[in-house]
Amino acid sequence: MTPKLFFNKVLAGTATGIIVGLIPNAVLAAILKLFGQNQIALQLTHVVVVFQVATPLLIGALIALQFGLAPLDMAIVAGAAYVGSGVTQFNAVAVNPTTKAAGMYLSAGTGDLINTMITAALAVGLTMLIGTKFGSVKIVLSPIIVGAGAGWVGWLILPYVAKITTWIGNLINSFTTLQPILMSILITCMFAMLIITPISTVAIGMAIQLSGVSAGAAAMGVAVTTVVLVIHSWKTNKSGVTIAVALGAMKLMIPNLFRHPIILLPILTTSVISAIPVALFSVSGTPASAGFGLVGLVGPLASIDAGLNFVMALVVWFAVPIVVGWLSRLVYEKMLHLYDEKVVFAYLGD
Repeated sequence: MTPKLFFNKVLAGTATGIIVGLIPNAVLAAILKLFGQNQIALQLTHVVVVFQVATPLLIGALIALQFGLAPLDMAIVAGAAYVGSGVTQFNAVAVNPTTKAAGMYLSAGTGDLINTMITAALAVGLTMLIGTKFGSVKIVLSPIIVGAGAGWVGWLILPYVAKITTWIGNLINSFTTLQPILMSILITCMFAMLIITPISTVAIGMAIQLSGVSAGAAAMGVAVTTVVLVIHSWKTNKSGVTIAVALGAMKLMIPNLFRHPIILLPILTTSVISAIPVALFSVSGTPASAGFGLVGLVGPLASIDAGLNFVMALVVWFAVPIVVGWLSRLVYEKMLHLYDEKVVFAYLGD
């Protein structure tokens, strides 16, 4: 087991786990909102949100699966990853509605995905290191030593790992003071890259409260990556992978980014061109729409709500990224032969 192979297995498990956890809410949330206070719609919304909270568990289990671990070890790695993610935190101020006592464990979002990966990797490493040394008492000792132990380490380092997201958020926030076109280009490019990393674009958009054209540029970055990945995936991957990407599963390509960074070339080229209309036509958004892009049509709908007319929204959000993305593929792959899309854009999560 080489470090490179170990890392690639962690990335592959993470990419699949993120998508399994996020897709139900990403796809159904916008649709369910159309039904207002309908009881079934509200129940389904509750289900997909809770399912999303379990994302760290899914990531941990799928990382363990990549290493061929036994079911017991898989469950332990999943539990450790959940703890290390920080998705569930103790709130001393919140009042328990049942006991009326102060103090509750509250779950929200998906936790810190980078720390989820680190904790899961640590749990896998411990499992491989220990091997069969625990013998017949493994069912007792492994959950304690590996599960609680790795989970504890993950919990300890969580505040420090979370600073990575904070630092990136502050960097993006500094772009908002620049000239509008330059600001739009930088923010669009940054979010276009972030959406294919374990970092949450939604979390960053909310944390630094991007709004107006800044939020529109951020959403455009996510939209551009979606379009470029679909264009390159259409003839490369199975239809299910391409459809998943179109519906919001851009993080399926996390392993591809680390193994083939060249995929950023068409993405960033398309981002630069697509960001210009955002500034010219004041395509705006909200903190909540900044990290979604085309998922659930959140980005386009937010810009229409902010005053962009429907026809211009179609041009800015669809026509420009699709045309530029297709031309980028034509130039970089077909003419210059800088990469082979069937290699660098092939889904690596199997």
